[in-house]
Amino acid sequence: MKVLLSMAALFAAALVCHADLDLSNVKINGTTDKSALSYKAGEEMVYRFKADLAGQKPDGLFLQWERKGDDGESFSGKVPADQELVVKTKLDEPGFVSVNVFLVDAKGKRVQQEYESWDKSTRKRNIAYYAGTAVDPEALTDCGEPKDFDEFWTRQKKRLAAVPFREKVELKKLKTVNGVDIYAVSIPCAGPRPVTGYLSIPANAGAKSLPAVISFHGYGTSIHRAPTWGDRSRLHFNINAHGQELGRDAAYYKRFFDGISSNGYSYAFDPEQNSNPETAFFNGMVLRVLRAMEYLKSRPEWNGKDLVAEGGSQGGLQTMWAAALDPDVTVARPGITWCCDLAGTQKKHRLSGGWRIKYVPALDYYDPVFMAKRIKNARVEITRAGLGDYTCPPSGLAISYNNIASPNKSIKWVQGSDHGFVPAKSEIIVWSTMKKADKKK
Repeated sequence: MKVLLSMAALFAAALVCHADLDLSNVKINGTTDKSALSYKAGEEMVYRFKADLAGQKPDGLFLQWERKGDDGESFSGKVPADQELVVKTKLDEPGFVSVNVFLVDAKGKRVQQEYESWDKSTRKRNIAYYAGTAVDPEALTDCGEPKDFDEFWTRQKKRLAAVPFREKVELKKLKTVNGVDIYAVSIPCAGPRPVTGYLSIPANAGAKSLPAVISFHGYGTSIHRAPTWGDRSRLHFNINAHGQELGRDAAYYKRFFDGISSNGYSYAFDPEQNSNPETAFFNGMVLRVLRAMEYLKSRPEWNGKDLVAEGGSQGGLQTMWAAALDPDVTVARPGITWCCDLAGTQKKHRLSGGWRIKYVPALDYYDPVFMAKRIKNARVEITRAGLGDYTCPPSGLAISYNNIASPNKSIKWVQGSDHGFVPAKSEIIVWSTMKKADKKK
């Protein structure tokens, strides 16, 4: 396999300080010679990258790249940042290739820029482009599910049903925002902790007048705060993943989040805890998802027909659980779904990143690629799948999509995107089985 660079050899560059550069608009652009998911086995894939330094001189800066793939091969290099980088490669069977490109200085240190995060805080990220291509991704399959998958979930639902909740819900009104009443909610649940979250109900909503939405959080141990906005068109329940008490002091949350770690692992990562599907951290999380949905459907304001589940990353994982295990879900919107095809790295040597739960067979009961086969009623809209996202590898997202049983499904692939970064301009590829009428709903 050969890699073609746009120049015969690298030249030695003088060390310069890039501190004088305005990095706010600096970016790397990438393209491929064909649509990224259209390659066939053995066909040459051609990637092209160019640094856009917003008119500034790139002296002492380089484009450093690395190619990896589901075939297990990897190689890397760098070129001066004022040159076009061209990488040629191929893949001989169905799967994905990743080519990551970073802007670096002469010592190889990655250049970073500040950006505003979703929570309005200022953070830093690498100036990079996370490109990907694939051979026949529609042909990718899972590694095989447990034979008792459905029986296991029947037992878990019986555990949940054995814990009554309707007369024991704690509902506390906090405020009214934009004509919407905000409540703190705690609901008894099977497993170690209750469901907790914030329920938003438009003031004076009539019986059976509103569609319902349940939303889930990404991975983390942040304090769940009450919303500062309200939507008067819907009933909305936002739950946290852990069942933390709401409105407590900082000391409580430190104890709480320290307490959900296990054997030195961050929550959900402990292989010993995960060795049994009933002791896995995800078990309680799923039960809380199901109980929260039960409660939401019991609200008199729900119209009895429109039920939407949504979330990204870990929230996407919970969204897939909700749609698979509750047939009343009508729309599921998971994005960059976490934990798809956990067995794929071990059993089929598919590429994954470093931040990934160690596979043990008990985790198969929670894997979205198997949950997908049980989603028959909901319209499923996978809102984003990054072709350079190896926190949630594209192979797993493709298998999850392939396995969804619903006739109405779509997935939005974004070239150049990793788990958090989305380029301002890149190739967008949409797979969809939905009719135009369904897309407009």
